Amino acid sequence: MLNNKSISIAVSDDESDELGRMRVQVRRKRKKLHHRFKNGVVRNLVRYWPLFWALVIFLAAIGLLLYEAWTIGWKSPQLNSSELTAVNNDLNRLDPITQVVRGVTQRCLPILPPEQLEHLEIPVLQDSTSPVKKLIYTTENDAPLLGRRYNTLSQEHTDATRFNLFTGNQTLDQRGEMFKVNETVTINCGFYSEGGGFKISNEDKNYMKSCDIVVSTCAFGGGDDLYQPIGMSEASLQKVCFVAFWDEVTVSTQESAEHRIGEDGFIGKWRIVVVKDLPFADQRLNGKIPKMLAHRLFPLSKYSIWVDSKSQFRRDPLGVLEALLWRTNSVLAISEHGARSSIYDEAKAVVKKNKAKPEEVKMQLTQYRSDGLPEDKRFNGKKALAEASVIVREHTPLTNMFMCLWFNEVVRFTSRDQLSFPYVLWRLKVLKNINMFPVCTRKDLVTSMGHIRKAMPLSI
Repeated sequence: MLNNKSISIAVSDDESDELGRMRVQVRRKRKKLHHRFKNGVVRNLVRYWPLFWALVIFLAAIGLLLYEAWTIGWKSPQLNSSELTAVNNDLNRLDPITQVVRGVTQRCLPILPPEQLEHLEIPVLQDSTSPVKKLIYTTENDAPLLGRRYNTLSQEHTDATRFNLFTGNQTLDQRGEMFKVNETVTINCGFYSEGGGFKISNEDKNYMKSCDIVVSTCAFGGGDDLYQPIGMSEASLQKVCFVAFWDEVTVSTQESAEHRIGEDGFIGKWRIVVVKDLPFADQRLNGKIPKMLAHRLFPLSKYSIWVDSKSQFRRDPLGVLEALLWRTNSVLAISEHGARSSIYDEAKAVVKKNKAKPEEVKMQLTQYRSDGLPEDKRFNGKKALAEASVIVREHTPLTNMFMCLWFNEVVRFTSRDQLSFPYVLWRLKVLKNINMFPVCTRKDLVTSMGHIRKAMPLSI
């Protein structure tokens, strides 16, 4: 007997098929929606992908600019006392640099102990064996008397020539004449005309004439900060001048950093000589004047030590002269290049690093090859290529001639003096007693801080 409360529902085959079709349609709609959504996302990604990356690059560039501004302009005032102490300690390090030679640790610069430096006597200059006894520096006044054809130049600064009223015009024939060695040599060596620039006050000139021994540096166009020399004996403080050449732009830059010249003309141990009317638009060329022509600026000095502005001099000057010149019987000591030995390899590096125009370097090397400069990496048994951030020399007629010729080459071709040094050394064959000291000696002499700001070019 059936229960009367049970309910029986009959489902036909047609209704069952209809339900199945509805489920299939729902699934298809879901698939179509999913497919449309996925295709839409892909299309949008393809359409806006370049815009997305442009936005990313733009934001990254903004972030980089903000970071650079912070590091240059805002980071310094935020240094705490411990950080300032660390910077000062790095500047004032006197610990010696050493090297291992045949298993023995030796100091790179074998300088005399302090007690001997205090009683060190400056040797009497004896240059009787030098083939050059006297230099005559050409000026616009006496050029006609010398039978030379010098063009009357205006204060010009063009790409065609960098010779001007400071240098005097120099043809290739005149260049060749100046390399000839005689007892009396007539030579262009800057300061050709009163209108040539590089003006120094009479007060500073009088001070510079009082210097027997000078350590010098320069910063033009804002340039680097001034690092105080350290490690000096009392004898050097009494006998050695420390002179830094600045222009008015550097004075303004340093004053804004609270580095002001005192009423006595000094900042610390450095006498600041302010130069007006710089002769070249290229600040690197202006820097070659105090670097190479110390004998013109300090006419009564017997010795000079040049230090690039990026470095802090950290050894006793008298001790440096004794170690690099007097002990080795040298008249010129210069830091050798640490990375390369060949002028031709250096030329490739200069062009690759955009430190000179390729056409200028090509013209210089073409001329040197035409003159017969060999590709030897050593001249007179010495490494040919100099780094030249430190130059120690005795002021003799022959070394002064060498520096004049070197300066003229830098003006004629490129301001990269590493390229012209081997040429002048090779062509002026009589200068042999040169001390090309190694990289470790240079590192013991100075602490290189690197260039902290780019010099502003002159608007000529």
